[in-house]
Amino acid sequence: MITSVRNPKVARALRLHKRTFRDTDRAFLVEGAQAVGEALGTPGALEVLFHTEALHPLLTRAREAGADLVGVSDDVMARLTGTVTPPGLVGVAPFVDVGLDELPESTGCVAILHAVRDPGNAGTVLRSADAAGADAVVFSTASVDVYNAKTVRASAGSLFHVPIVRGVDTPAAIDSLRGRGVRILAMDAGGRVDLFDQDLSRPVAFVFGNEAWGLPEDVARLADDSVRVPIVGRAESLNLAAAASVCLFEWARRHREDQRVSLESLIAAAAHDIRSPLTAMKGFGHALATRWEEMTPEQRDLMLRGIVYDTDRLNTILRQLVDAARLSAGSLELFPERTDIGALVERIALSLGRDPDHPPVEWTSGEVVALVDADRLQTILEGYIGSLVWWTDEGPVRISATVEGERLVLRACRDGARIGPEDADRLFGPRDAGTGGGSKIGLFVARGIAEAQGGRAFAEVGPGAGGSLCLVLDVPVGGVPV
Repeated sequence: MITSVRNPKVARALRLHKRTFRDTDRAFLVEGAQAVGEALGTPGALEVLFHTEALHPLLTRAREAGADLVGVSDDVMARLTGTVTPPGLVGVAPFVDVGLDELPESTGCVAILHAVRDPGNAGTVLRSADAAGADAVVFSTASVDVYNAKTVRASAGSLFHVPIVRGVDTPAAIDSLRGRGVRILAMDAGGRVDLFDQDLSRPVAFVFGNEAWGLPEDVARLADDSVRVPIVGRAESLNLAAAASVCLFEWARRHREDQRVSLESLIAAAAHDIRSPLTAMKGFGHALATRWEEMTPEQRDLMLRGIVYDTDRLNTILRQLVDAARLSAGSLELFPERTDIGALVERIALSLGRDPDHPPVEWTSGEVVALVDADRLQTILEGYIGSLVWWTDEGPVRISATVEGERLVLRACRDGARIGPEDADRLFGPRDAGTGGGSKIGLFVARGIAEAQGGRAFAEVGPGAGGSLCLVLDVPVGGVPV
């Protein structure tokens, strides 16, 4: 047990109470069982763990995670922590913040803190953002340090769950997010519009100002609108953390409602898509049952192959519908395995080839093996191929893939596009039955699966009338975000 604050390990930790040394060492202190436990849920998020209880249950997890366990006296622990009652556990963690350009492409909700100085408020906003499912929290250069001990404690471990951007000017953050199609809302007690009247279906960033004087006018002018949280009672205003929590959970509530509506549309669309193969199978079955003796062997074989083909179509639609439900509920799980992408494409091509009118599906790359969820990749490919058949007219469907670094990039293309660049991306949204050809569910599920693992699914349309339409998948290998 270490009893002196002059011990090198303790001295290195103690210097992290000052921001200058935190920035130099790119490390910070994590105090208490709650925050330490959350840190241990992220690989590599804890380097050292100081403790006063040799039998604390978190020590086993910390040891398995590769953290250096250091027993210290109560006096040393009291110096390591800034609380009146030392927690018995203090960890040293490397910085977890990311750059603006590292945020996910599909950013739904971001909180921007402009000149927020109170560490308790900042940590509480971070905790609320985590609970509401927001995509990031941005700490401007004028805001409190996210690694301040009080901020870390107030976040209760949420800084290990939500992407954090620190040290950027608020105008730069606004410009960057607006470039991604994010709508910027300045939160102000005297805002022009009511929060509850806002359309929050689009990606949105809430900008919160200083606890005492709010947002300066020059920053508020950069937003697309100024928004107030409606107050019905006699309270003059809400404090920053409370107002931010209301905004973030209002976004979460609307987002959940939008998902429910989308799922209802997808179920209706899937029911529409299911009718065609069911009708065909019923017709084939009736013909085989009533005219078997009259048919030639070739006719029987054609109808039996048709039944197998339509069974595969039904299986595809049902798998897409199940995954759509899991995506809506946030319960989609991925099971990566070594997968020969070319062999998978060839199996899909063989199944689709049972329909003599289906265009050929060609694998144009050499051997490509990647650690992916093969079933989910098949779901994506079937959605891509089905959409290309509907929205293009010429030649085979060409599929290629490469593994670039730690990412799989797959392209499915066909010539003769009947859709322009301005409309191609809309195919990935949920569409009701009767709103044009093609599956209403395949591309929606494909994008959802891609984004669930930190990837992207998008469309590219070649120049000129009748150019090629390419549907692209870019995901981390391993099936999880890198």
